[in-house]
Amino acid sequence: MNVITKTLQLADGRTITIETGKVAKQTDGSVVLRMNNTVLLATVCAAKDAVPGTDFMPLQVDYREQYSAAGRFPGGFTKREGKASDNEILTSRLVDRVLRPLFPSNYHAEVFVNVMLLSADGIDQPDALAGFAASAALACSDIPFECPISEVRVARVNGEYVIDPTFEQMKNADMDIMVGASAENIMMVEGEMKEVSEQDMIGALKAAMAAIKPMCELQAELSKELGKDVKREYDHEVNDEELRERMSKELYQPAYDVTKQALPKQDRADAFEKILTDFKEKYAAEHADLTEDELEEKYAMMERYYHDVERDAMRRCILDEGIRLDGRKTDEIRPIWCEVSPLPMPHGSSIFTRGETQSLSTCTLGTKLDEKMVDDVLEHGYQRFLLHYNFPPFCTGEAKAQRGVGRREIGHGHLAWRGLKGQIPEDFPYTVRLVSQILESNGSSSMATVCAGTLALMDAGVPMKKPVSGIAMGLIKNPGEDKYAVLSDILGDEDHLGDMDFKTTGTKDGLTATQMDIKCDGLSFDILEKALMQAKAGREHILKCLTDTIAEPRAEMKPQVPRIVQMEIPKEFIGAVIGPGGKIIQQMQEDTGATITIDEVDGVGKVQVSAPNKESIDAAIGKIKAIVAIPEVGEVYDGVVRSIMPYGCFVEIMPGKDGLLHISEIDWKRLETVEEAGIKEGDHIQVKLLEIDPKTGKYKLSHRVLIEKPADYVERPARGERRERPERNGERRDRRPDRGDRRNGERHGERQRVGDSSESGMRRPRPEQQQTEAPKEEKPKDFSDSLDNMDF
Repeated sequence: MNVITKTLQLADGRTITIETGKVAKQTDGSVVLRMNNTVLLATVCAAKDAVPGTDFMPLQVDYREQYSAAGRFPGGFTKREGKASDNEILTSRLVDRVLRPLFPSNYHAEVFVNVMLLSADGIDQPDALAGFAASAALACSDIPFECPISEVRVARVNGEYVIDPTFEQMKNADMDIMVGASAENIMMVEGEMKEVSEQDMIGALKAAMAAIKPMCELQAELSKELGKDVKREYDHEVNDEELRERMSKELYQPAYDVTKQALPKQDRADAFEKILTDFKEKYAAEHADLTEDELEEKYAMMERYYHDVERDAMRRCILDEGIRLDGRKTDEIRPIWCEVSPLPMPHGSSIFTRGETQSLSTCTLGTKLDEKMVDDVLEHGYQRFLLHYNFPPFCTGEAKAQRGVGRREIGHGHLAWRGLKGQIPEDFPYTVRLVSQILESNGSSSMATVCAGTLALMDAGVPMKKPVSGIAMGLIKNPGEDKYAVLSDILGDEDHLGDMDFKTTGTKDGLTATQMDIKCDGLSFDILEKALMQAKAGREHILKCLTDTIAEPRAEMKPQVPRIVQMEIPKEFIGAVIGPGGKIIQQMQEDTGATITIDEVDGVGKVQVSAPNKESIDAAIGKIKAIVAIPEVGEVYDGVVRSIMPYGCFVEIMPGKDGLLHISEIDWKRLETVEEAGIKEGDHIQVKLLEIDPKTGKYKLSHRVLIEKPADYVERPARGERRERPERNGERRDRRPDRGDRRNGERHGERQRVGDSSESGMRRPRPEQQQTEAPKEEKPKDFSDSLDNMDF
């Protein structure tokens, strides 16, 4: 084995090690990346030739986390890893977006990049290392690739930028940004923030670039050492340079004219298509000698070449005349109209339309039982704010069926979720689900989801901290030119033909989320800062449109929203409310029709009661309060007889709290059995709590103190007391003084020391009457000896 190891040290002292040549040697390139106890395996395999007819880069990036990496079993019946989780898909997209632009434009062989998490201790975050590992695997191969890249996570903790922070450090961070870049240029940015400024974000990007540069240099050294700095040759395209030049000359001006007409999306697409169709017909007429297959080959070339013509026409029109495809200025926002409550039954709903992009969003409020359980390899918990984004084919006029949720839907929905989640109050008791249905799309549907989501949340009465708006920015910059244009609120074609797609969401006080894909080289921080400030102005304009539609969250929720009341109970009463096997809480839900959930948070029981009406909630809360109430001495309770014993009965004075009603405390008259009082199990009886035993906590109850005492009632002496003798001849017999003195003096003190005699009321025997106890026989040490001594 030719094992090569490279090591890189981060600013905080941690080291990243890249090793190749030991495992997965049949791939085109593979590396094992390690940082502390986190280990990733990255491999890359590429087909030798392209599939005929392929005119795009068929790259697939797959990031997977093995449950064994954290010493866990997968959930489910099969106990095996299944389809990729949302977290794995999002990480795959982050890596894909950085790698894809760096393959040659004429390279069309299938490339598969696999990154696998093999070990993790839950301290370091592995997704931040996936891009570094994937690029290092490419550097170890001869697959054509422009330059090494890497990715890092940047967090701001206590005002300091931290590279690749740990899970623990992220708890105190107000910024979480993933940055992918080469040694010279930023390629991708995605993250969330807690209303930070644009300057703070630029500071994070500069910190990321400083950390990424040595990572890229290390990969270049590794590639050179392996002899992989010379890439394989390929020939995946057949080109006709004469045809390319002819199309550029003949079709550029017609395409430029269409660009300046400011046509709607479909009309513009038809106009562009007509230019190409007419040229195809003209070409076919001029080359009647070509076979059908030869013409099809030429038509495929024309599609590629015409794309470049459209691109050049659009870009020159913007740079030279400042005219965009729809006639707007570079910083102008498309017309906006909004509406809330377009649907009667959802808890909140809205329509947000910006130009030809439209989102219909609905908000549903649920209970704690509706939370989403997250059970990833390194993340366990629940989400109480969910956002789902749907992009049906009809929104772009496509005639095809809608299939399952794709990676695009997950990625766009996650960005909108990040932009909004920080504005949901932490103490809001509801689980919130937003669903965005994109009904029309012509650029930036994810930002339309953010705006429509804000409106739907406020329509549902969710007390958002601040409304959030979003905008997508574009960039036109030709290589070698100083002239450039930053575009606000880009169209779909401006995204496709431009150099940047930069989305930002935020409140009036700062950024909450961002996503940026850059397709050009040499994007300076000056251009980036201008794009951010122009985006801020656009967001504020859109935010005003939102607040003009609905200024603040509705004070009252709609009648169909389930009402929720929260309360806290002492930790020690959680078990009493739930009951054995959930018996008590289930019975309460059945009796009241309410839904009750209870959790322990910070040593306190958090109880949530929800129901469609106030009566059910009040009934459930009353039952819970009865359980957690603490009985007080001297209070009278309406109890229920739970069991009857020879010496009395046990009465439940509160749910789960029983006390003894002794037979002597049932009535003023003497009872031989409890049944004489007519008491049966299940009967209700008024009792008074006389005392609570300080040692055992048992309750002593009485019923007779609540009923009138008979006039002829004679109090029986307490145990150990002597009855007073009746007077003789009307006079009371005097006691002898010396006897009284002895009883109250020294002899009484002696009696107290002999505890059993004093308490039972027995006289202490005189010394001459005391007998010496016989010594006890020792217990036989052997069991057989004891059998021998027994008389059968």
